[in-house]
This record gives sequence, C-alpha cells and structure tokens, in this order.
Amino acid sequence: MSWYSILPPLIAIAVVFWRKEVIVALILALISSEFLLAQNGDGNALFATFINSIERIVSVATSPGNSRILLFSIVIGALLAYIRESGGVGATVNKLLNIGVAKSKRQVGLLTMFTGMAVFIESNMSVLTSGIVSRGLFDKFKMSRARLAYIIDSTSAPVCILILLNGWGAYVLGLLSNYELEQSAVSILWGSVAFNFYAIIALLIVFYTIVFDKVHGPMKVAERALTKQDQEIDKGPAASKARFMLVPLATLIISMLGFMLWTGGGELAQGSGSKSVLYATVLATAVAYLLLLKARHFTHQQLVDVGFKGMGELLPLVSIVLLSLTLGASLKELGTGVFVASLVGDYLPVYFIVPVLFLTGAVMSFTTGTSWGTFAILIPIGVPLIQTLGLPPSLVVGAILSGGIFGDHCSPISDTSAVSALASGCDLLEHVKTQLPYAMVGGALALLCFFVASVVMI
Repeated sequence: MSWYSILPPLIAIAVVFWRKEVIVALILALISSEFLLAQNGDGNALFATFINSIERIVSVATSPGNSRILLFSIVIGALLAYIRESGGVGATVNKLLNIGVAKSKRQVGLLTMFTGMAVFIESNMSVLTSGIVSRGLFDKFKMSRARLAYIIDSTSAPVCILILLNGWGAYVLGLLSNYELEQSAVSILWGSVAFNFYAIIALLIVFYTIVFDKVHGPMKVAERALTKQDQEIDKGPAASKARFMLVPLATLIISMLGFMLWTGGGELAQGSGSKSVLYATVLATAVAYLLLLKARHFTHQQLVDVGFKGMGELLPLVSIVLLSLTLGASLKELGTGVFVASLVGDYLPVYFIVPVLFLTGAVMSFTTGTSWGTFAILIPIGVPLIQTLGLPPSLVVGAILSGGIFGDHCSPISDTSAVSALASGCDLLEHVKTQLPYAMVGGALALLCFFVASVVMI
C-alpha cells in the first residue's frame, strides 16, 4: 500500500503515449512491478526480477481462465480468416444493402450498436459478434475501423453491467452477498442500474455519434486518413454466399448461449464466460471450415494454411492480452489497487464520498486494466460506508460499478480494449487514442451526476 505501487501502471501508460509501443510498455511495467516486489526478498533483486517476471507470465498463462482467453484470442484469428477469405463478408454486405437494413451510415451504426446490445451475456462475445457483422459495412460506407472499435467497445461492457442477467451480475451479486444490509443484495444491485451513470452516458454518446454522424478529436483525423487497404472488404471468390459468414456467426451466438446455460447448470447468469466463449469460437471455426470444404472453394491444405495465417496475424494482440493479464496479476500482489482505494480517506465531506468512490474506481481500473478487480477491492470499502454513514446503497454500488467500467472501457492495458481492437481490425493504440476523449467526456459528466445525486439523496 505504498505510493510506489502506482509507478508500474504509470510507466506503462506513459510509454504507450510516448513511444507508441504497447508491448514494450507492458513489459517495462511488468519488470518494474516485479522489481518493486523483489525488494522484499533476501537475494539479488535484479536476478529475482528477471526470474519472477518469467514465472509470472507462466503462472498467468497456465491459469485455466486465462488460458481460455488466450486460446480464444488465437482461434478467433482462424475464424475471421475463413470468413474473410470465403468472400462471405462482401456477400453479407451486399445482402444487407439489398434488403434495406444498411442503406446509410446511420443504419449501419445502429445495426452495430444493437447487435452488441443484443449479445449482452458476455463482453468479449458482444464486441466479437458486432465487430464481425459490421467490419465490411463500415468499409463500404467509408467509416474508419477506429469508429467501429469505439462503438463496439462502448456498447459491450456498459450493456453487460446494465442488464446484469449474465456473469457480470452474478459476480457483483456474489460480492454484495457477503454483507448484512437492510436491503437484499439483489434489490441493491438492480437499484444500482439507474445510478450507473457512466455506463448510461457512454451508451448515449455512442447513440449521438451514430444518429448525428459526428466524430471529434483524433477520431475525426482517423476518418480522414482511410487508406485503400481499409476499403478492401471482399478478398474471396466472386460468386460467394452470405452463408459463409452468417452460419458461423449464428453458430457462435447460439452455441454461446447454450454453453452459458450448460456451464451454469441451467442458469444463464451462473455460466462461465471464459469457457463458453472459447467453446463457441472453436465450434464456429469448425463450422466455417466444414462449410468451405463442402463448397469445394478450398482444399483441406488451403484451409489449414488460411487458418494458421489468420492465427498468426493476431499473435501481436494475443501477446498484448497475455502481458495485460500478467501485469494485472503483478499489480494485485504489489497492492496498486488497494493503495488507490485508500486514497478515499476517512475525512471526506459526506457529499464527496460517492463521487470520490467513482473517481477512485476510474483511476484504479484505468491503471490496472481490470473492472472486476476494481469491484472486488472497492465493494468491501463502499459497503461499510453504507452501513456506518447510512449512504444510499444503490447509489454507492452504482458509483463503484461505473468507476470499474470506465477503465475497462478505455485503458490501454485492458484486455477488453485489445479484444475490441481485434474484433474491429483496428490498431490497439489507435483505438485507445481515438476513444479516450469520448471516455473522458463521459467520465466528467458521470462525476457531475454522482455529485448532484449525492447532494439530492444524502
């Protein structure tokens, strides 16, 4: 809980924006975190840092949940390659244009947003589904992949934390159930939806961007810098069929629901997101392979080559996901999140407690790249404040959840940011740079809302 525990994430963020190198930034942050941890040992700190950094990566990679995320991030490369090389993207774009559901930028944007909202069961599945559906359409209407990445990223986590009939809701409910409060944990959690100001504002800003076709700041620059390569939407056979994209995509969505129910013992909210998204992705990839093999557009060996090429294209992003997860594990042991949470203090005026809880959660999730870790640290801090000071439970929980979503949404070291960049085909750094101004505006408005709500309700 010392001040220096905040240094590693600050190093990562500084290097990202200074050198434009995400992997280097994550490695330097990990090494610095392990170096600080090694100071408590008896041996050579430099040697311990070297060994412990490698072992930290190994321990994270061998964790079942993390292994599933990494495998999903690799296998999805093969699925995307099959869909792209089959020509299914171009055929689907033409089909949507012909039936009139994607005749304008506004319709394409709304289709993307509502697709992401419909797949609310898991954030990675939300960005993946809406990203695959919309990549070709965004290219067709000369909208940047950065805009697509922003829309799917700003829809996924906010929707998951607002609807709550998923693993997110089950996780937070489990954290709240450890405490004795006048209201039930379920009623407090559902009541927090109306006070989850950041998630609500993030969705409203996305809706504004789509309906008025307005982009600002770095996003506007990205829209002007579209290259010829960005517009290549159909590299497959000229006489391709939309089913080469739609059937694997339908398999992905339907099997995801089925696996969530199966892993949850019949309860959707109790299902394992990491297991379900991996199983569904592998199944969808197998379906795409069989479709193309049956259509005789490719031989078995050509499909194997296409699949491995697609997986290879995503190795840099998979490395970023692995290093992000590793840094998060190292920072947890270093106590970064606990230190940031301790800044809330014991002597704040009562009206400032809820806004500061949101601000603390935002800083914590941004610097650690994890929303669930933020929830796990701040809920044990917030609930005693509810009990001792009589603060509105749903307002306090809403502030904590909003803070966690902020960092999960826009942190350059968040695995959700990496998956959003992967799903949209956008460079991760460009995604973070173009999305951050929107997140900052949403965060400032949410902070104001929490202050006003505190004045009115406390």
